[in-house]
Amino acid sequence: MILAVDIGNTNIVIGCMEQEKIYFVERVSTNISKTELEYVVEFKTLFDLYHIKVEEITGCIIASVVPPLINIVNAAMEKLLHTTPLIVGPGVKTGLNILMDNPAQVGADLIVNAVAGLKYYGAPIIMIDMGTATTISVVDEKKNYIGGMILPGVKVSLESLVNRTSQLPRISLEAPKKIIGKNTIDCMKSGIIMGQAACMDGMIERIWEELGYQAEVVATGGLAGCIVPYCKKKIIYDNELTLKGLNVIYWKNMEPTA
Repeated sequence: MILAVDIGNTNIVIGCMEQEKIYFVERVSTNISKTELEYVVEFKTLFDLYHIKVEEITGCIIASVVPPLINIVNAAMEKLLHTTPLIVGPGVKTGLNILMDNPAQVGADLIVNAVAGLKYYGAPIIMIDMGTATTISVVDEKKNYIGGMILPGVKVSLESLVNRTSQLPRISLEAPKKIIGKNTIDCMKSGIIMGQAACMDGMIERIWEELGYQAEVVATGGLAGCIVPYCKKKIIYDNELTLKGLNVIYWKNMEPTA
């Protein structure tokens, strides 16, 4: 059994898996002020909750877009699991051909999602990850990672709207009954939920136009479940996509070299 850890700007996604079987997927808040020991306690509590013994975990892989936390979480995992985690970054085998101006600058989360997208859905594939930022990654029909887009995330957009206006209240992320709102709250809900869904539909259409062919679309991330149901394009929602990618990369790097 391996432990996969994806450190995002808002949440840390944690999952335990054995080959293709995923035992659990949970999210905890990203907090750069926490100590190594505090993360040890947090992870151990999760294992206890799912009745998983530390000795059952034989490996660990970490992907992070929060540089200050990499060493802290890495040290916490070494202390808890008594094994050295594999950290997704330069030198780690992914099997992905990255056609970017500077491949080293591509976020670890984008690489991991692309690896999972290729394995489980094939090429060409568009991956949408809706977290603090909404990222879109594109793998062409020749299985090359050719780039993507970065947009303000759903909550970032909502918080900016609320914080920069005097009379708009904080709202929950749920769709209104009708597109055309009859009150301030419903108008905001429609703008955030339906507006983001329309944005995804539009971006997919533009990507298809630039590629010259259609590609399957898969979405993941903590906020994708709120938006995907309201998109008109067919989008597969896979909440476990990143962990699946980490699992693939881990075992790819465990293969004996010739």
